[in-house]
Amino acid sequence: MRQLSYGDYLVFFIYFVIVATYGLTVYRRKKKSDVSKSKDYFLAEGSLTWWAIGASLIASNISAEQMVAMSSNGFTMGLAISTYEWMAALTLIIVAVFFIPVYLKNKIFTMPQFLHQRYNSTVAMIMAVFWLLLYVIVNLTSILYLGAIAIHGISGVNFNVCIGLLAVFAIVITLGGMKVIGYTDVIQVFFLILGGLVTTYIAVNLVATHYGQSGIGSGLSIMYSKFHDHFHMILKKDNASYGDLPGLTVLIGGMWIVNLNYWGCNQYITQRALGADLPTARGGILFAAFLKLLMPLIVVLPGIAAFVLYKENVFNTDMAGSISSNHDNAYPVLLNLLPAGIKGLAFAALTAAVVASLAGKANSIATIFTLDIYKKKIRPDASETNLVKVGKITVVVAMILGVVISPFLGIDKKGGFQFIQEYTGFVSPGIFAMFILGFFWKKASSNAAMFATIGGFIFSVFFKFLPKLTDLSSLAHSGFSYKNADSHLYEIPFLDRMGFVFVICIVGMIVISLIDHARGKTTNGLEVDAKMFRTTNGFAVGALIIIGILVALYTVFW
Repeated sequence: MRQLSYGDYLVFFIYFVIVATYGLTVYRRKKKSDVSKSKDYFLAEGSLTWWAIGASLIASNISAEQMVAMSSNGFTMGLAISTYEWMAALTLIIVAVFFIPVYLKNKIFTMPQFLHQRYNSTVAMIMAVFWLLLYVIVNLTSILYLGAIAIHGISGVNFNVCIGLLAVFAIVITLGGMKVIGYTDVIQVFFLILGGLVTTYIAVNLVATHYGQSGIGSGLSIMYSKFHDHFHMILKKDNASYGDLPGLTVLIGGMWIVNLNYWGCNQYITQRALGADLPTARGGILFAAFLKLLMPLIVVLPGIAAFVLYKENVFNTDMAGSISSNHDNAYPVLLNLLPAGIKGLAFAALTAAVVASLAGKANSIATIFTLDIYKKKIRPDASETNLVKVGKITVVVAMILGVVISPFLGIDKKGGFQFIQEYTGFVSPGIFAMFILGFFWKKASSNAAMFATIGGFIFSVFFKFLPKLTDLSSLAHSGFSYKNADSHLYEIPFLDRMGFVFVICIVGMIVISLIDHARGKTTNGLEVDAKMFRTTNGFAVGALIIIGILVALYTVFW
């Protein structure tokens, strides 16, 4: 039944009051301490603790594409989709050790600023526009759309009303600046994890109850024994989802590009740590890595439980039909089975995930537009007050655009999570190539970066449409092509496409840079010292624990 009880609304109201009150308190303290300057608004410079940074990273990352769309992937392909979460934990350690020190040492606050400082203004401006388009057209829209689908599915409130209320709630939080976002994210993560774990517990217990048993242990045992095919991390070539997660590519191929680009070269994410000192930033990132290990319990297991209940005909005709028409409805349908009060907690958790992610994305959009476009090209003499004002206007405009265009992008047809990953993948190989060489190879030139920026996108499009130009069936035995059930063409899995494009960009950048170097062109190398990469003993121990857990998980669920 798609409606909330009075108890559910009460739980949600308590959540809303807590977040609003705490956010207002942080905002008032910020005003009293005279921190209206642009860097504080966009970065919360020096004011976020390690636990706030870690919580904010997770709150900004976990949103509707995980709660709704990754649960949908759990429904269709099972535990394998967890590779995005568990590989992210390892990636965060790499970012904390090698990326963040470079940013902080060179006083880099935005990703376009890095490109300007390392290459030139042309590369920086092209990428600033790229990122704005990507964040608004792909990320912001998908978060809004999937969030509204879920909330509509749970509450029965009109879809357009849901999407509008989400946008307004996110705008209110975002207008307070990065400090308000960072500290309210701590509350959001609490509700997200608590509500998510309760939902998982009840969903798995429903499986046990259906088989005449009780308890989460019994439910997990039943799910694992009767639907064992949903508990493999590495998919075989005959799996229907191989095109999304092509075998060992998730360990040694394109999955690294996805994660390293997202966590290390993404304004939306790195912004949380760029206003802190190195020990605080590293501590926050390590905390986020630990939380990442928990995420499949919240966003994947419910999808697998929904699959089991669906196969066992537990859902009524309306619910089963809703899931059949769009697997993204699996999580909202599951929530409708929760008892009153608990459903409100799950509803609050979902809303927290969506709003926190929207706020973080909108703040990053405002940061890039204001500091890298408006200040540099439109009004270089803009005052600090004016920059903050423009940032706030940008937040509102971006959110309105997201609300207007999201229903027209076909997000529901592609599958929300895969929609984001594939279309982000058109630009991420080139971006990551010029970042990684820009960090650690001083000869990397601006012409080479331009090749990666534009050439990477062109090659991504080429590989996407290559199946329409030639037959790729001969690659099937190697695993580098699969037969798409919809088009009946042999296509290259998008993770493999990303790997191919990344290698092309790296080779192209090296060749172009060496030619430029031979012609006497100078480059702007960053300040990099081996001492920067040393960590504390505490960080090293925490990192080793995470690595050990990951090895155990992949060994058990291979």
